[in-house]
Amino acid sequence: MNHAVHQIYYSSQTRAMLDPGFIPLDNSGQRPDWYEYGPIRRFLLTHPLAPDTRYGFLSPKFAEKTGLTSAQVNAFLDSTPDDVDVVTFSPYFSNAAFFKNVFEQAEFWHPGIMHTIGDAIAMVAPGMNANTLTHGMLMSSMQTVYCNYFVAKPRFWRRWFELCEVIFRCAESGRGELAQRLNAPTQYVPPTPAKIFVIERIVSLLLSLEPSNWKVRNYNPIKLPADNNLLNGKFRDEMVTLDALKQAALSTTFHDYYVKYIDLRGQMIERLQQA
Repeated sequence: MNHAVHQIYYSSQTRAMLDPGFIPLDNSGQRPDWYEYGPIRRFLLTHPLAPDTRYGFLSPKFAEKTGLTSAQVNAFLDSTPDDVDVVTFSPYFSNAAFFKNVFEQAEFWHPGIMHTIGDAIAMVAPGMNANTLTHGMLMSSMQTVYCNYFVAKPRFWRRWFELCEVIFRCAESGRGELAQRLNAPTQYVPPTPAKIFVIERIVSLLLSLEPSNWKVRNYNPIKLPADNNLLNGKFRDEMVTLDALKQAALSTTFHDYYVKYIDLRGQMIERLQQA
């Protein structure tokens, strides 16, 4: 299996940040409001994808956020069996472990975005209860991908792109309240449209909704940066336990594991408040 891992740049400054072991992908002079989705979209629309190749599109901050080099990424990819559809390199293990899912995590960091996420999910997953998905779906670090840090076969990219384009078309139309909310900035520095954080969560949605369709291999998220901004960087050991409980809940469907996860998480919050 071949691999074509691209790294996006926007300017001479961000090009200087690139790892020479990745393929540079120029996004200079383009619309800034679509961030990484813009160049990924153009690539998928203009380049035929080889069936024997996995593709990736990383941001200039990949090394900063993951601590990984292209040599480490390529070695991991080379060691990955050919039948694996998606390979993830997702940072922020504490976020993946602590929050029930990527939607709850988004609401924590971007208050008020859940309404927009719920309406967007209703569009891309018609026939399903969007509220149940956003508030009830359980995701462990095995299904969680932040920053679009994944490498995948063409068939996964096509499925991902199909759903992302629903959101893209809605936002670009400018018609209706949802389009306005998708284009509105969130509480993030620098100000970033909600549509970017919605699209970033589509990969996790797919891995969770269609687990039998995709074979996934994760770079050990515990080895990557955990994000010390969450709970003041405390409870590292408990984070491992939280994630293990979620994985057990998902693999066995035993509700006891979920109850224990919620209970332990509540204890952590209480201890932090009392400190």
